[in-house]
Amino acid sequence: MAQVRVERTDDGFVARNDRGAEVAMGGGDEQGVFTPVELLLAALGGCNIVTVEPLTAQRGHRMTRLAMTVQAEKVDSARLGTITITYDVELPEGDEKAAEVLRAVAQRVEEKYCTVSRALRDNMEINLELP
Repeated sequence: MAQVRVERTDDGFVARNDRGAEVAMGGGDEQGVFTPVELLLAALGGCNIVTVEPLTAQRGHRMTRLAMTVQAEKVDSARLGTITITYDVELPEGDEKAAEVLRAVAQRVEEKYCTVSRALRDNMEINLELP
């Protein structure tokens, strides 16, 4: 099971996991924090990249640079349009097959193995438990 605790603090809002990590959250006009939508995009990018990197490396094609930008426009106040993941990659010098391997692995990861991608794409039920 995945779980985080989100709470208001004296300084704003924070999300914490049981392993001691935390992320500051707030509105889009506040400095030094992520908005909830930015965290959603970061989760999508993170899920993809932390799965793609070891799989390409295991196949003998470790990218010199592997990064991505994840973006989406809001189509109204509570809805995102299409999310676009743009890879920024520097291929290993002299590795003619690296781009082909990266494309195949990244496509497969996004379609089948990234939990966040699948959660966004599939219909999910959300239960709200109130006191």
